Amino acid sequence: MHLINIQPQDIFQSLADPTRIRIMRLLVMAGEESCLCELVDSLLEPQYKLSRHLKVIRQAGLLTSDKEGRWIYHRLVQGVQFLEPLYQMLKALPDNDGIFAADLARFRERMCLREEGRCRVGIQNTELAEGSE
Repeated sequence: MHLINIQPQDIFQSLADPTRIRIMRLLVMAGEESCLCELVDSLLEPQYKLSRHLKVIRQAGLLTSDKEGRWIYHRLVQGVQFLEPLYQMLKALPDNDGIFAADLARFRERMCLREEGRCRVGIQNTELAEGSE
């Protein structure tokens, strides 16, 4: 277990971007860990962009990551009492344009491609893979 030193200003700074809010909202709503491939296919954002956003969120202390071979799985930090209201607030955000619902629907569909509970297929939307423009 690692000691996480979370600074309030880092939390809010990490959520000051619409894509990072989408990532966090998706992980909160899904209640599951996710690899980058699954996030790319769910959020329809390029791999390089999501990698940078995940790094910011992780450095703020909101995500942890575990590597399994070539796959890195990202999950919400749990067991920190003051983060639970933040997660509830993310769930309660309005979804007037339906983007959060669409992200979650794509995520649930994408999770069906897992083998034995793990991602093994990589990014399915090749236009969003690293190096594509």
